[in-house]
Amino acid sequence: MTVADHVGFEAFAERLAVIRARIESAAPEPERVTLLAVTKGFGPDAVRTALAAGLVAVGENYADELVDKAAALSGDPGPAPVWHYLGAIQRNKVPRLAPLVSCWQGVRRVEEGRAIARRHPGARVLVQVDVAGLPGRGGVPPTGVADLVGLLRAEDLDVDGLMAVGTPGPPEGARDGFREVTRLADELGLATRSMGMTDDLEVALSEGSTMVRVGRALFGERPPRSVG
Repeated sequence: MTVADHVGFEAFAERLAVIRARIESAAPEPERVTLLAVTKGFGPDAVRTALAAGLVAVGENYADELVDKAAALSGDPGPAPVWHYLGAIQRNKVPRLAPLVSCWQGVRRVEEGRAIARRHPGARVLVQVDVAGLPGRGGVPPTGVADLVGLLRAEDLDVDGLMAVGTPGPPEGARDGFREVTRLADELGLATRSMGMTDDLEVALSEGSTMVRVGRALFGERPPRSVG
């Protein structure tokens, strides 16, 4: 893995102010929106910068990165990050992640939920909804969401909401998918709608998002992930 240089605190604070202004202008209830700092590709100092700026919720896409960063930060004073795992859930990595992860975003199959429940009964999870219908994007089709939510609840998991990645392309093209996620969440009584990233967060917020996942607009461009 190649680690990108993280921005300094002053630059980060300026970027954070811009993101907060975007949330304030787009969200019907900005105070209900959680800003998740996504530090994928950046080292532990990026997490420290986010924490110093008051962002406690931190998202990671790769199991090894999350475990390594948690270890590097374990002796730090001050608040600890509240880790959200955003990546594909590999059952063989759940034992390492379970003591660290506070919210598992992107649960796609009941087998993944069972693996989490064995290690962390009552864990908070979000079901990933496939709103794009494109190969390799992951998630459960909207028609399968209710069944998966029921199965995960039967596994003694706290199914707190839904997560979605917007349709690629112009932000406006993601609107219908985000609207469908909010409709499903309302029908199922789920509080959290994790949708919207750097480019499409305004559309997501206008369609009911309660959590936006922002990396590039806070930390800058990530380096390519090395293989091997």
